[in-house]
This record gives sequence, structure tokens and C-alpha cells, in this order.
Amino acid sequence: MCIALFCMKGTNTVKVYKPCPCPNHVYSHRHYEEDNEWGCGSWFEYTLVVVLASVLLLGSLGLTLFWVIQYRGGFAWREDPKRQFNLHPVLMVAGFITFSGFSILLYRICRCCRRIYVKLLHTVFHALAIPCVALGFLAVLDSHNLSQPPIPNFYSLHSWIGLVTMGLFAIQFVVGFFSFLILLCCEGATAGFRAALVPIHASFGLTTFVLAIAAAVSGLTEKALFTLGDAYSEWREEGIIINALGISFIALAILVSFAVRSNTLKSDVKVAVADHM
Repeated sequence: MCIALFCMKGTNTVKVYKPCPCPNHVYSHRHYEEDNEWGCGSWFEYTLVVVLASVLLLGSLGLTLFWVIQYRGGFAWREDPKRQFNLHPVLMVAGFITFSGFSILLYRICRCCRRIYVKLLHTVFHALAIPCVALGFLAVLDSHNLSQPPIPNFYSLHSWIGLVTMGLFAIQFVVGFFSFLILLCCEGATAGFRAALVPIHASFGLTTFVLAIAAAVSGLTEKALFTLGDAYSEWREEGIIINALGISFIALAILVSFAVRSNTLKSDVKVAVADHM
């Protein structure tokens, strides 16, 4: 630890820091507690962004469930391909948007937790998204192939964006799991590599989330045009719900991107000093 010395100068007490003799000590230009001191404006911004994003992440999944159950007939498996398709939007929203969104927001919500715990929670939420995405992908393939007549696969812009999103998500998960969890076994030797990989991992993670939003919005539009047809322009209730769902996804893209890029909300302050004390 650094040693604090108190000197008398006239009637005032001056606090002087004596450098730590340890050569491996990591210094910060400001004291750790000072980096974490927020004003009312910062706390208001933090609370507003986190609460709104959390409500939208859960609300969009709830609205998707309501739309599918109320207007599309609920769920089934291979015995009813049309209702099996309904698993696709629900599971994809749950995996790519709700679970992945909370996984990204953890770095803004968990400000008082140690980084290793945040990383573990981050990994758990991404791991929960994997079975959702896999089952959702299988559901849409089955529903297309088992329909009479069969529906072609991978011809639309929505499907292309979805395939790119799944590929990036898989690469992100594998690279992140290996780099930020497995390589911690030799923390000292891999510290530089992991530090250089952080901004790349964060940028591609946000890109994957935005692509998931684009896939969801294009899929909603495609579904509305195919199922409602000309009735879509007549302000039918189902069409309004679909549009509201799409707007909530766009709002999520804005909020999550802001939370990741905002300097005020960043929780990755210079904790190296505290870790070495």
C-alpha cells in the first residue's frame, strides 16, 4: 500500500502520499475512491438507463409472448408446423436480445462486484442464450420443411442477417470464454493479450446485439406482411402490437449502445490499484 504522511503547514494539515516501494505496484492518476465518486447527475443517468433498459429487455420478451399466444395460436412442435414456428420469435428474442442484453448491461449494473464475478455472470447469461438460439433455429427449419408445400429457407434478408448474427455470437462466446476465463490460469503471462482483446471483444459484442435487433425488426416486418397482407395497412390491432414490439427493439439498441459507450456509466475504473493493495 502507499503510505500517507500528514504534515503541518501553518494551520492546515497537508496529506502527502509516499510511493510504495514495491516495483510491481500499478499506479493510477487518481485515488480509487475518487474515481467512484458520482454526482447526482451521474446517478440519475445510471438509474434511468439501467431501469429503462431492464424494463424494455423484459417487456419486449413479454410482448412477444403475448403476441404469439394471443394472435398466433400459441406453441406446438412438429405435429403443427405453423404453431411450431411461433417458438422461433420467442426463443430468438429471449436468447439474442433479453439474455444477451442483460449480459452486456452487467458491466454497468454490477458496479460493486469483483470483476471475476461479473465475468462469470456475463458468461452465464450468454450460455443461457445458446439453447434458446439453437431451439429457435431448429423450430423455424422444421416449420419450413414440414409445411405443405415446404417453404424455402435462407432466401430473405432477415435470414441472412440472422445467420451472420449467429456466427458472430458463436465466435464471441468461444473467444471470450477462452481469453477471459481459461487464460486466467496464467494471469500474469496473458495480461497484455487479454487487455488488448477487451476493446475488440466489446465492439463485436455490441455489433452482435445490434445485428440481433436488425434481424428481429426485419423478421417482424416479414411476418406482418406475410400473415396480415393488406390488412396490415388498416391499423389492425395485431399490426400495432408488432410495430410496438419493433420500436421497443430499436429503443433497446439505442439504450444498450449508449450504456456501453457512455464514459459516465463505465464501471471499469482503474481498479488495479485496489487489487494490488
